[in-house]
Amino acid sequence: MLKRTHLALGVAVALYFLPHVNNKLIFLATVIISTMLPNLEQVLSRGKVEGALKQVFMHRGILHTYTLCIAASIFLAFFYPMFALPFFLGYSFHLTLDAFTTDGIRPFWPLKRRSTGKIRTGSKVDSTIFYILILFDLALFIKLFI
Repeated sequence: MLKRTHLALGVAVALYFLPHVNNKLIFLATVIISTMLPNLEQVLSRGKVEGALKQVFMHRGILHTYTLCIAASIFLAFFYPMFALPFFLGYSFHLTLDAFTTDGIRPFWPLKRRSTGKIRTGSKVDSTIFYILILFDLALFIKLFI
């Protein structure tokens, strides 16, 4: 999926859960940032990364796994508990969207099994999902603030 689709989903997830949290600004920011974190590998893989690090940061590598999502969420739960739930929500929803693409993800790294779907990144279906999520974002925003 395109970054804009992930961002629209992150906003929808954050707005949906917002009434149920105490630190609304921290929750909103953490969900949105963590929604974009798995795509950090695209930025990291453009540089001069060699050897083992290149394998770690290859497209749809370890950053696109529930293994890392769960491990990071557990770490946050112990040391920074207020960030654990929003991080998990943003990151896992990103992975869920990417599991429906033709590239798919390896959900439980280091296992080789891939979870793939039929949606091509940047396709009309991707755009349709984006516009539906934007409408959902608007509806949630209106419900919460107007």
